[in-house]
Amino acid sequence: MLKKGSTLNSILTGSCPKCQEESMYVEKNPYKLGSLYKMNETCSHCHTQYMIEPSFFYGAMYVSYGLTVAMGVAIFITLNVILGFDVLTTFIGIIVGILLLMPVTARLARNIYINMFIHFDKNWKQNS
Repeated sequence: MLKKGSTLNSILTGSCPKCQEESMYVEKNPYKLGSLYKMNETCSHCHTQYMIEPSFFYGAMYVSYGLTVAMGVAIFITLNVILGFDVLTTFIGIIVGILLLMPVTARLARNIYINMFIHFDKNWKQNS
């Protein structure tokens, strides 16, 4: 189980990077595509503002690109190298895999990006 206070916990759960008390997202399920990017404006516990500046999460697109490339490489190695599928089947598998994991990748990219700028504060109650 992930330990509260770790950056990895905040990234994988989508919780507030500062206090990790609640989800940053209005809807926890990333596959509800209508609310994929809908976030709370602030944390109701530590009052951290998630949108640090206008268009803040545009930078998460670069993180998303890296995650998508890494996923594509992992799928390629799994299907082609380990399982021995032909190249066409492998590329179809890559496309399907990337499309199916797109909502998760989008959320992970945002979570990673905000955790680069806001860090866990174990004394957030005293600092609020």
